[in-house]
Amino acid sequence: MNKKDSEGLQKARNYAFLLLKFRQRSEGELYRRLKKKKFEEEVITKTISFLKDKRFIDDELFAKSWIESRLKRPLGLRKIENELNIKGVDRKIIERQILEIKKHYTEEEIVNRVAQERFSKFKGIEQQAAKRRLYGYLLRRGFSPEVISGVVNQLCRQTS
Repeated sequence: MNKKDSEGLQKARNYAFLLLKFRQRSEGELYRRLKKKKFEEEVITKTISFLKDKRFIDDELFAKSWIESRLKRPLGLRKIENELNIKGVDRKIIERQILEIKKHYTEEEIVNRVAQERFSKFKGIEQQAAKRRLYGYLLRRGFSPEVISGVVNQLCRQTS
């Protein structure tokens, strides 16, 4: 490896460490960011390999912590799954982590809690409009339509 190549590799590593300093990143994210900075393909590959070998990036760990942090917001699994796809996490890793989370995740309870909090803000609004707004809000947060419908209908029956 000549001096120019090793300088490029060092610059790429430094940039990757700078990004990792702010938050954990997926392999796909780092790849795109390095590509955007116009690093050569070989430099990017070597940098990512180095970071994986040293365990600075681990998509399995990234997906697990991303899911946990997003569930606290709270967001639905559909939205979280989509975000991980965008972050470039491998489909199998996403499915494995989602399956693991589903063991102790009850979407209906979460949707119920979020719906009640949100619905209380719709006082004075015609019930049908409030129902539509609530449904849209929960859908945008990534919860499943079936669960949302059940919870919203039940909530509207209780308040009428």
